[in-house]
Amino acid sequence: MLIIGCDYHPGFQQIAVVDTETGECDERRLAHREEAERFYLKLRERSLRVRAGMEASGHSRWFERMLRDLQFETALPCALC
Repeated sequence: MLIIGCDYHPGFQQIAVVDTETGECDERRLAHREEAERFYLKLRERSLRVRAGMEASGHSRWFERMLRDLQFETALPCALC
């Protein structure tokens, strides 16, 4: 499983990723919106199990919906997920 922690800002996401099977870790900055969508869609295409969490934010509804639509586990502070 990949666990992704997201520091969400209106113009970008700073994420940290850990693979719980291999212990591999990565950090990266994703520009909104296209780069973030490509990153998360690629994970879905690889059929990876993903749990994503982020801090509370008022400008993240598209991101929350996308994670839900991709059927990723979430730990988001919103009613949508």
